[in-house]
Amino acid sequence: MTDTVDDVELPYKEEAASQQEKIEALQERLEVLEGQNEEMRDKLLDANAENNKYQQKLERLTHENKKLKQSPLFVATVQELTDDGVVIKQHGNNQEALTEVTDEMREDLDPDDRVAVNNSLSVVKKLEKETDVRARVMQVEHSPDVTYADIGGLDEQMNEVRETVEMPLKNPGMFTEVGIQPPSGVLLHGPPGTGKTMLAKAVANQTDATFIKMAGSELVHKFIGEGAKLVRDLFEVARENEPAVIFIDEIDAIASKRTDSKTSGDAEVQRTMMQLLSEMDGFDERGEIRIIAATNRFDMLDPAILRPGRFDRLIEVPKPGPEGRELIFEIHTRDMNVADDVDFAALAELTDGASGADVKAVCTEAGMFAIREDRTEITMADFRSAWEKTSQVEETDAADSIAFA
Repeated sequence: MTDTVDDVELPYKEEAASQQEKIEALQERLEVLEGQNEEMRDKLLDANAENNKYQQKLERLTHENKKLKQSPLFVATVQELTDDGVVIKQHGNNQEALTEVTDEMREDLDPDDRVAVNNSLSVVKKLEKETDVRARVMQVEHSPDVTYADIGGLDEQMNEVRETVEMPLKNPGMFTEVGIQPPSGVLLHGPPGTGKTMLAKAVANQTDATFIKMAGSELVHKFIGEGAKLVRDLFEVARENEPAVIFIDEIDAIASKRTDSKTSGDAEVQRTMMQLLSEMDGFDERGEIRIIAATNRFDMLDPAILRPGRFDRLIEVPKPGPEGRELIFEIHTRDMNVADDVDFAALAELTDGASGADVKAVCTEAGMFAIREDRTEITMADFRSAWEKTSQVEETDAADSIAFA
């Protein structure tokens, strides 16, 4: 394939071959050369394609390198639009400056808009509305697999929660006809393990509204104003996705009674709580946003958050009675291989004072007793042994707490 036309040897002897032989030999040689030419053309096309690919990569890397060498832009907030220009406040140092903007950009700017400015504090572009990413990730994308059928012994509490949360979202016309505003919030309080969080999970499973979950401790931050800002962003995400349900677990972390403490940490928690109070029932309308909160320290909550308008219903979720415990045993053993001698009514009497979480622990531990003895069936004796074991652990923990106190 490296031969040139001049280098190609003739396929015949000039003096011996006839005219016809010369023509046939030259045609064969021509076909060979055309095949080689087609092969070289294909290789040239492949080389050009490879070259274009590397050229594009070079242009991309050159563009990225140019962007990396550029001076960074700073975030600022528009404070005021004046005849002389735009007053901006730079984030971080809170310095204000008067800067010029184009007429086209000026028409698009409003006070409190976020903008990007360069080193000379000239407005380069308007930024999108700010919402903390931490608030957005609290949105529940996939509903929990807990339904109302998985909750036992809380029929009255379940109905009140559904009336407060589900009914206004599914049938708002009923409240309009009666002429009342639907309840806007419900606070679930009671001992640990009684099913407060499970009720909220069931609501998330049953309602088509946007469900946003969070723990009160997630709103407690080190720096001044950060917790209050997260609360604002949380409700902003809810407004953008109305109708919405916000569930705040362990709300006592940020809504405890206000004191005269002068420490910066307590002051920041109180600022966060005041922002929460304002969002729940302040000057602005809350919209189609329902709030569910849960706590096992009802006595610690500030009176301001308990008043109607913020939490219209305060629902106590107590430990279940004998009938409730029997139902909870039946719920948690639905998928278990239970022997015929297991009497749920007797187990309910045996586990006096147990919460729903305690009953679930007894069922799990009973299964473990069967596994240890290489059995696939769980007997009444396993449940009795499991209750003795779990109740001893609780008594030990209680004794340790008293001794520590």
